[in-house]
Amino acid sequence: MFNNKKKPQPGIEQTKLATLIAQDIVITGNLEYADGLRLDGRVHGNVAGKPGAKTLLVLSERGAIEGNVHGYDIVVNGRIQGDVIADHFVELQANAHVVGNIYYQQLQMDCGASVDGKLTKRDPNDAPNLLLDSPGMEITEILPRE
Repeated sequence: MFNNKKKPQPGIEQTKLATLIAQDIVITGNLEYADGLRLDGRVHGNVAGKPGAKTLLVLSERGAIEGNVHGYDIVVNGRIQGDVIADHFVELQANAHVVGNIYYQQLQMDCGASVDGKLTKRDPNDAPNLLLDSPGMEITEILPRE
């Protein structure tokens, strides 16, 4: 009579931020992270959470990524030029600006956030469709921001 299946609750599951990339750092190359990553700097390359892990990426209002982004939970308050693929949850805060498509299971978008691309809800039973070229850490250059 009543459906006792638990509905997944919206929101971030991972809360641990183990790594900080400061605002004066520029990384050129692909970046893979585990647990949680707060990015205040710039990345010119793809950014991906460790496959199969419940990762959290927080891109601050000072941060920017030029490349595709993949992770479990993703919070954006900066700029992304590339596609965003979330295995679970995407939060676009007021200063978020994404030029690319967003693939999500759950989405929260604050007033002021902008997306220049398509929003596509993913089926939770589908395997992740990685649009990333190579998921390993491959930093070719780290420069202080000018």
